[in-house]
Amino acid sequence: MATFHFELVSPEKMLFSGAVDSVALPASEGDMTVLAGHAPSMTTLKPGVVTIAEGKGSPRRLFVRGGFVDINEAGLTILAEHAIPLEDLKPEMIAADIKNAMEDVADAKTVEARVAAQAKLDGLRQLQGAIVS
Repeated sequence: MATFHFELVSPEKMLFSGAVDSVALPASEGDMTVLAGHAPSMTTLKPGVVTIAEGKGSPRRLFVRGGFVDINEAGLTILAEHAIPLEDLKPEMIAADIKNAMEDVADAKTVEARVAAQAKLDGLRQLQGAIVS
């Protein structure tokens, strides 16, 4: 299988850089898989799991929340607002964060605050679902 260059960058650090066989990602228009020779495009990310297949061993899986995707002749770059390997996630911490986010939604005084709190809650539920599957 042909490979291509892939980089996953978060504000904190470079999480991955190297040759890959494929990358499955949660694009805002729908989930997509990028292979070598993919048509150039740009999109945004929705909360979900990026799966990196390097051709050896098990694929790497990272949860991302927001960001941008750039596919061009040089390869694929993801600039994630937040990214964390699934194996680094602790279910009890996520459950506590969900409880707090639910309280924030209930306590929101304005529509804008409620929308922001609900978006955070939805992202946390996506994260919880990612570590269960």
